[in-house]
Amino acid sequence: PARQALIPQLVGKDNLTNAMSLDAAAMSATMLVAPAIGGVLYNVIGPDGVYYLITGCGVLAILFTSAVKAPARDKSRARTAMLGDIKSGLMYVARSRMVLVLIILGLLTTLLAQPFRFIMPVFVVDVYGKGPESMGLLVTITGVGALIGSLWIASIGKWHRGLLLLGSGLVSGVALLLVASIPVYLAAAGIMILLGLGDAGRQTLNQVMIMEEVDDEYRGRVMSIFMMIWGMMPLGVLPAGLLAEAVSGQFAVGVMATLLILVTFVLWATQKQLRNHM
Repeated sequence: PARQALIPQLVGKDNLTNAMSLDAAAMSATMLVAPAIGGVLYNVIGPDGVYYLITGCGVLAILFTSAVKAPARDKSRARTAMLGDIKSGLMYVARSRMVLVLIILGLLTTLLAQPFRFIMPVFVVDVYGKGPESMGLLVTITGVGALIGSLWIASIGKWHRGLLLLGSGLVSGVALLLVASIPVYLAAAGIMILLGLGDAGRQTLNQVMIMEEVDDEYRGRVMSIFMMIWGMMPLGVLPAGLLAEAVSGQFAVGVMATLLILVTFVLWATQKQLRNHM
């Protein structure tokens, strides 16, 4: 949250969509390249060497971040206790309708779309009859889709972002529904690109639109609340896993996909301000 709250200060709100999209693209590129490099290094320098190398990269990241000169901020606001900051952040979200809608959207789409990542290993074995290599390929293809989606969002700037956000949620839902409906590995490999596109769109645009709506004073607190969504993911993973065990992985993914599509249509029909957001 602290890093994300710093980005608008560095690039300004006019360039925020591009900056966040490029940040997401870098993350997607890392997901594509890092596993292959890690596998080679594991064989060359062993697990201890890989661990030390990762630690060194973390230290370098800290050094580079410390070299970033953020614009001076207003220090006139009195310091408050942590619980007071949390309370004021929650109150700010509660009285800011658009921010509240965006956070609820982020929560619902995360609970319904992300659990597939956790049940994918079982899905690959039980539905496709494949092994770890095939699982890794699907993850890589999803990263390709996310990279393409992030770069596309960076290229369009401020263009009907509310509709694009809702559309990205719909794309994720349709992709999951196709995965649940077509038990063919080669088909899933193509569908993963669609899933990556949808995920990149909804995650990036969701964060950008929240950061643009929030006042500078509250941005760090609101983004902390938004990032808590990822900590709530087990609330979606647990029922998905239980459903997959009780019935089947395809059925569990199909239920999540259907709910995600329904949530997207309900928000499109009821939230005119979000729908018309540029």
